[in-house]
Amino acid sequence: MFSKNEAKQLRQEFWISFGKSFPRNWILYNTNVKGLSFKFHFDTKTAYVALCFDMDPEKQTAYWDKIISHKSILESDFFADILFEKQFQVSDEKNLSAVVVSIKSKVSIHNKDTWKSTMEFLNGSMIIFEDFYTLYENTIKI
Repeated sequence: MFSKNEAKQLRQEFWISFGKSFPRNWILYNTNVKGLSFKFHFDTKTAYVALCFDMDPEKQTAYWDKIISHKSILESDFFADILFEKQFQVSDEKNLSAVVVSIKSKVSIHNKDTWKSTMEFLNGSMIIFEDFYTLYENTIKI
């Protein structure tokens, strides 16, 4: 078990190492759509890359419908195993809509033995997500 400070140190070390191992200017929040962003996540149980929709409910529903219209493309051309979560919990206080690619077994930010494979997963998945977004950005935006 790690203290709160030790866990924080490990998280910082992971993300610094990830940035140095895979230097790239990610799209992340630079989608040119307020409330539409890409996210990396890694904790003690799972790692994921997500395309998130966090905007006023009416607009979020419209964007969600647009991304659902691309579902078959995402599943067949980009990711074999992708989740479409209309209500995706990112924290105890926050739900949003998200399209998620994750690994859940045998990964933990507290276990450095899982870091390399997790970094490779996060990097590869985000590149694929960004490729999708770049190709279909004009048909996703409202």
